[in-house]
Amino acid sequence: MPVYKAPLRDMKFLLNEVFDYPGHYTRLNSGENATPDIVDAILNECGRFCEEVLSPLYQSGDEEGCKLENGEVTTPKGYPEAYRQYAQGGWQGLSAPEEYGGQGLPASMGLLKQEMMGTANWPFSMYPGLSIGAMNTIFLHGSEDQKQIYLLPLTEGRWGGTMCLTEPQCGTDLGQVKTKAEPQTDGSYKLSGTKIFISSGDHDLTENIVHIVLGRLPDAPKGTRGISLFIVPKFLPDEHGGVGQRNGVTCGSLEKKMGIKASATCVLNFDDATGFLIGPENEGLNCMFTFMNTARIGTAIQGVGPAELSYQWALDYAKERRSMRALSGKKEPEQVADALIHHADVRRMLLTQKAIAEGGRAMLYYAARLADHMVEGHTTGDDKKADRYDDRLGFLTPILKGFLTELGNEAANLGVQVFGGHGYIREHGMEQIVRDTRIATLYEGTTGIQALDLLGRKVLIMTRGGAVREFTLRIANFARKQLANKTVRPFAVELLKLTAQWNLLTVRLMLAARTDRDMVSSAANDFLMYSGYVTMAYMWARMAAVASDKLDHGGADSADFYRAKLATAEFYYERLLPRALAHATSMLSPSKNLMQLDAKDMNFIG
Repeated sequence: MPVYKAPLRDMKFLLNEVFDYPGHYTRLNSGENATPDIVDAILNECGRFCEEVLSPLYQSGDEEGCKLENGEVTTPKGYPEAYRQYAQGGWQGLSAPEEYGGQGLPASMGLLKQEMMGTANWPFSMYPGLSIGAMNTIFLHGSEDQKQIYLLPLTEGRWGGTMCLTEPQCGTDLGQVKTKAEPQTDGSYKLSGTKIFISSGDHDLTENIVHIVLGRLPDAPKGTRGISLFIVPKFLPDEHGGVGQRNGVTCGSLEKKMGIKASATCVLNFDDATGFLIGPENEGLNCMFTFMNTARIGTAIQGVGPAELSYQWALDYAKERRSMRALSGKKEPEQVADALIHHADVRRMLLTQKAIAEGGRAMLYYAARLADHMVEGHTTGDDKKADRYDDRLGFLTPILKGFLTELGNEAANLGVQVFGGHGYIREHGMEQIVRDTRIATLYEGTTGIQALDLLGRKVLIMTRGGAVREFTLRIANFARKQLANKTVRPFAVELLKLTAQWNLLTVRLMLAARTDRDMVSSAANDFLMYSGYVTMAYMWARMAAVASDKLDHGGADSADFYRAKLATAEFYYERLLPRALAHATSMLSPSKNLMQLDAKDMNFIG
């Protein structure tokens, strides 16, 4: 069966050479123990765990799936033992506060762990991944009593967590939430309603599950202004903080899904379930955004993960599988045919996967530094610092989530294509990657929702283009410094052109939207994809600058690695970045070519 190899060399290149994480950690209160030796040891051990424990369960978990019997969900064979090792290894509390049982390391360390776990076995990683979002929400918005009750068992991995938003009548439009929360005399609430698509909604990995639930109080305003947030545990905590009586939360069914079959996606029924308000009344959506943004950044990993995994497996196959002769002449004359890797079109597919995986990883690590500062601001009570970095990260979040998951799907499909007919056969694992990653463009808000959030909310409404101006200024300042480097100069010149174009496009869309109300919606997807391609171009230029410098100043021990970086950067700029120009043209097209047909005229069947 195919195996996963943790890309530690590339990860350490980004951490130590491109983004100077050692220096970054010295400037964080939480970075005191994140010394280079400690970080290196954590990465190596996590890589081993992912390669030896999680990766072997990836295909078998898909074959077996989860089962619901007598109201209880069981996970595939090997999952409980793998989770036990995960919890005992302290992985859940890696970035959690020390006062609640965590190791107190920077938030970015958790993302590095999650990337490797998500690539090795995304369905498994969703169980602890959802718990981290619940932990963050309780830490930022819960009372001290709630933190004392829930954070320690969540941090230790004894309890799991979920986010319960969606209901049968609504998806992203949470203003339609109907779950009722009736106040009780003891200060608790009774929640009744049905939630769907709940990842990790029920399972046998932890002794309790803490549901973070959106509900509506009896006198709440209509729409999103009337939504509150509640903690609803599967088992009510007893007076000693252990597991008490069963709460009114049951799994009604398991969703029959296209992929991630080893991840339990549940319909949850709340029948007078006891819950506890978290945060202010009717401000649940604001509190939930803590959870949602955590989840969206995590979902962006499912763009990088499948690209990396599919690339690893496709590359190995392309080196071994032989078919025809290369057009430029025989490469392996002693063999009956040349290996696939000698064919230019196969190289196109492999390099596209490589560029997406490594460029996407750089985007994630760039954002993770911002997340460190944001979390530290919240932790220390420095609201100005937290807000400043929250704004910068908030601008990038929809790009990360929307753009990277779209490209992750592309990379996964290319992996199937490299295998040809064998890619369509289950035993090779390539079709599973496609099925598993397809959900990534849908949950936590579809690509269209991310695009509207980026263009409509973050760019046009909240900042009037300021978010684009601030980010492109950073890119332009970097690019100008590289103009003297003959190797990187072509990338720098292109970046300068793109930063000017990005700002011009933003202004033109702002003006067009004044007279064309549908313009924002019709342009949003192209704007997001354009933003993603330019952001990834910035990352590839930064990687190229470091690789060039290393080759010029004694990087002989890793010369092949650095040369590969430069070659991939050149491929990205010449083969993938031109897509941005197509998006630039398309986004300025008036919305009338989308809206001129009446709904009844859309049906041309028969």
